[in-house]
Amino acid sequence: MKNLIAFISSFIFGMGLEISQMTNPQKVQGFLNIFGEWDPSLAFVMVSAIGINGILYFLLKNRTPLFADRFDLPQKNEIDRSLLIGSFLFGLGWAISGFCPGPAIAGIFRLHWEQAIVILAMVGGFKLAPLIGPKTR
Repeated sequence: MKNLIAFISSFIFGMGLEISQMTNPQKVQGFLNIFGEWDPSLAFVMVSAIGINGILYFLLKNRTPLFADRFDLPQKNEIDRSLLIGSFLFGLGWAISGFCPGPAIAGIFRLHWEQAIVILAMVGGFKLAPLIGPKTR
């Protein structure tokens, strides 16, 4: 049942990304082009998603999840060197590739070779990061 719920929620998430065109790199790059022809639609999608999630979190935070013993929330909330370096590298990768990781994965089903390269590079980064940076888990 846990896997079915994960599948259904991921399916809904993927549909939302695709319908809102957030898997389209030109749409995302239009949002990042603040000094040109700026496209604010990504901000609307993000604010809507954060708002819905925030409301549901507020309503459900004191309950036990259906398929876990507890909600797995971050314990660390300070801005430190790892966060700054990781944020910089994330933004640099996004700027160079033109793909945000979530939409890149969701959009792989379009069978574009560029997205496959981005995903392979992300996996390489996941594997390399623990060897050169602090352990996060």
